[in-house]
Amino acid sequence: MTIYRLPGLRAMINEISQERNLPKHAVHQALKEALLKGYERYRRSLRPDHSHFEEDHFANFEVELDTEQEGFRVLATKTITETVENPDREIALADVIEVVQDARVGDTVLLDVTPDHQEFGRMAAMQTKQVLAQKLRDQQRRLVQEEFKDLEGTVLMGRVLRFERRSVIMAVRSDASQPEVEAELPKREQLPNDNYRANSTFKVYLKRVKEGPQRGPQLEVSRADAGLVVYLFANEVPEIEDEVVRIVAIAREANPPNHKVGPRTKIAVDTLERDVDPVGACIGARGSRIQAVVNELRGEKIDVIRWSPDPATYIANSLSPAPVEDVRLINPEARIAHVLVAPDKVSQAIGKEGQNVRLATRLTGWKIEVRDSSQYNYEEEDRLAMAALEEQVAS
Repeated sequence: MTIYRLPGLRAMINEISQERNLPKHAVHQALKEALLKGYERYRRSLRPDHSHFEEDHFANFEVELDTEQEGFRVLATKTITETVENPDREIALADVIEVVQDARVGDTVLLDVTPDHQEFGRMAAMQTKQVLAQKLRDQQRRLVQEEFKDLEGTVLMGRVLRFERRSVIMAVRSDASQPEVEAELPKREQLPNDNYRANSTFKVYLKRVKEGPQRGPQLEVSRADAGLVVYLFANEVPEIEDEVVRIVAIAREANPPNHKVGPRTKIAVDTLERDVDPVGACIGARGSRIQAVVNELRGEKIDVIRWSPDPATYIANSLSPAPVEDVRLINPEARIAHVLVAPDKVSQAIGKEGQNVRLATRLTGWKIEVRDSSQYNYEEEDRLAMAALEEQVAS
């Protein structure tokens, strides 16, 4: 079989593997793809009319690297036919039967088609140099996708590398034995109280693994996703890890619309064990467990509330720490509730810039209207609710 020599092939593969943190098989694959592109360019140069090959014309061709002899071969899989219409895809039975006596029409054979021509070597080397860097990047992308795809929705430790526009570029790894990979922490996924200094470390939530040929980091991580809070509580509260306590719902506002309002989270928990207090388990002795979560989130306010299958009770709990006098489910189908509080507690129930009631609404799935109990007209509100219901049924 013909072989085209590439002196220093083995050393080049080892060097690229070390520099790029790529396994040797990935470098092999990238080099083979680049050399095949060189072969395609050579074949195009032989067409005097400069006509183009079809996009998949060379789909049955491949490059075989030989690190022992430091060279490569171009191979083609061809189908045995009686008459040949496409010599790149087919070979005549008469040409094969001399070598393989039991060959049959429809069988396939693998043939060495390496050109024995100096011009081929020159073009192959030129094209390989141009294409190899892109093929290596493609290999790195594929490996990152394979390594991290199953880790979407989990938490990794990230180290700040640099800043690009408004994003923070961090280094993360799937486990301690793997090399670091770059991840992007966009501005919308950052916390306002974080201080992203070079080499500082943060726990980050792996939001998604980007696919496709786009440039830049393939991993998008977050400090603002509610999944990070869930992970932190599961890490601090053994009862959650053991499934004695479960997180039923969570609502987080890590980047409030008004900078005067700080980040805040409401988390609803429950248990099937009568002798377990799910809220107390999450808070811990003297607040130790919840304080650990708050510290990791740089002082974010967190309300842990008890979930209840009764909507009125659940809604009242969701407005914690504001005390609630009564909850009226005005329109259960439209999930609208009136919450009555004392006159001096209205602002607390609503929260600064409406944050408390906004999070409670997202947590429960009910539209919550906070009302002053001293001014609430039960009869008038019932009449309005009934009229709205009738209009809803009529429409």
